Amino acid sequence: MNVRRRHISAVALTAVAALGFGTLTACSSDSAAAGDTGTFDVVASFYPMAFLAERIGGDHVHVTSLTQPGQEPHDLEISARQTAQLEESDAALYLKGLQPSVDDAIGQSPIATKIDAAELTALEEHGTEAGHGEEHGDEHGDEHAHEDEHADEDGHGHDHEGGDPHIWLDPVKYAEVAEGVGKAFQKADPDHAADYRKNTATLVKDLKALDQKFRAGLANRKTDVFVTTHAAFGYLAERYGLTEEAISGLDPDTEPSGARVKELQKIAKEDGVTTVFYETLVSDRTAKTLAGDTGLRTDVLDPVEGITDHSRGEDYFQVMEANLTALRTALGAR
Repeated sequence: MNVRRRHISAVALTAVAALGFGTLTACSSDSAAAGDTGTFDVVASFYPMAFLAERIGGDHVHVTSLTQPGQEPHDLEISARQTAQLEESDAALYLKGLQPSVDDAIGQSPIATKIDAAELTALEEHGTEAGHGEEHGDEHGDEHAHEDEHADEDGHGHDHEGGDPHIWLDPVKYAEVAEGVGKAFQKADPDHAADYRKNTATLVKDLKALDQKFRAGLANRKTDVFVTTHAAFGYLAERYGLTEEAISGLDPDTEPSGARVKELQKIAKEDGVTTVFYETLVSDRTAKTLAGDTGLRTDVLDPVEGITDHSRGEDYFQVMEANLTALRTALGAR
């Protein structure tokens, strides 16, 4: 195995542990940090990347997530110590365009294997609404579709120049990424290539089964339209013939305009929308306000950016199946 050997002092390990790295422990001891683990050390940017690394790597990898469980990944700012810690790992797995500070840190790191999930499948442009503006003659369509490209007044906006990064919410695209990650692991750690190949095939099979569940579960429905807090579900909507109407854009911190709120009220009435979805990692205030003003109910549609005690499941597959149940109810699927 071509894993670099390192020697880190006990003091250094203590300092690293104090950083608050979210470490997935299926492949290592609870206290281990990236580096000097005797396994293939992978730093993942946030949960969907860490999940792939664990499922594909199995017992041969030690996975460290830069984003804490419960932390909104869009808001992550990498510390100097976390940046230094990247140098102690064998590989970095990230999704360029989602977390700018991670992109910068990995771009400047000398780490040997850098795996950008955004290069493993085709990215597309999704704005506030996914293909709904023309149907309603939305005169504000261009404004809303591009509002996520500009920083808000507090400077927290994110410019997703490469397209919508939320590819993991489409099981088909996530499977494409998994295949690319598997090949990268095989190349970087050829001693365990056979196991990585086998684990990748199993994961892809599971993702294809999830895709079929969504196709069957959403086949017969009363409406195609669903409303969410931010535009994370564009790929999922496109995959299954749905229309996502988001209160804000790709950035969950963006506040909607008054015109957008009025537009959503109109859409909800015209298209038989029953539910306004909110997320587990961001405030539900705007969703509940809109729901109250329109007489709709609220429910959770989880973008699976992190698993917490409030998640409707313990891993990606369980939460996605909970999302399917929520969508079936909201869309009147039979």
